[in-house]
Amino acid sequence: MTEKFGLSVALATPFDANGDIDVDAMIAQAKRSLAAGCASVTLFGTTGEGCSVGTQERERILAALIGSGIQPRNIVMGVLVDAAEDAAAQTGHALSQGVRNILLAPPSYFKNVSDDGLFNWFSAVFAILGDKARDIIVYNIPSVTMVPLTVSLIGRLRNAFPAVVTGVKDSSGDWPFTETLLKAHGDLIILIGDERHLAKGVRLGGQGAISGMANFLPHEVRAMAEEGTDDARIEDFVLELLKYPVTAAVKVMVAQLTGDDVWLTVRPPLVSISEGGQEQLALAFDSLFRSKAA
Repeated sequence: MTEKFGLSVALATPFDANGDIDVDAMIAQAKRSLAAGCASVTLFGTTGEGCSVGTQERERILAALIGSGIQPRNIVMGVLVDAAEDAAAQTGHALSQGVRNILLAPPSYFKNVSDDGLFNWFSAVFAILGDKARDIIVYNIPSVTMVPLTVSLIGRLRNAFPAVVTGVKDSSGDWPFTETLLKAHGDLIILIGDERHLAKGVRLGGQGAISGMANFLPHEVRAMAEEGTDDARIEDFVLELLKYPVTAAVKVMVAQLTGDDVWLTVRPPLVSISEGGQEQLALAFDSLFRSKAA
């Protein structure tokens, strides 16, 4: 193993008044994040509303980011689709452009599926990709997908595809599961998605995080993701974010810190947070992160 994964910002996606992606704002946020110490940007994950962004849009935005001077090795691409053919197409294109990793979620339309079924789905994706398959981080976020990836399934995948499945992003928010995953598969790139568990996960061998909070607190989250440094303020603010739909709440904070209201817009079926909610988030943020400056 050469270098640790570190911190990747789960980049939020800005939409203009017409619902189109604001490419310039997205590039600017990506460059700010990298300049603040993030090792990479993750495009079109959960925070990036990836399941609402189509294949042609993805390809156009990826080309724009690379064209702006962002190196492909500093980009991770989220793939959140159900058909193996679509997953392979989006994955194959991103890999062909030289991205660092793919964050690949399981199919989520069908619920209560078996480990065998999930193993067969991932196998089908990798079969379509053939020798192009590499650097896949499988994505466990059962609160959203309702399709958990078990420790045993992850073991089957890494054993069957050792040169392909290289990591796991665990956004289960279930510390006993995370701890078990780290003990069983600590030689994989284990990324902790819940910032409340991030520091202690890194101290147990986790390699970092793909974090939505890094959109607006990159320095603080980086200390947790790279050094395992506890930060009670981060943990407290997670609880504030969880009072609202999290993706929209993260975008509120990006809007607050950039002064650009383009970040307040989300794509249907998500809805934006009310002005009252925006004010409450800003107050909570200020009390945690700005009151101690004096």
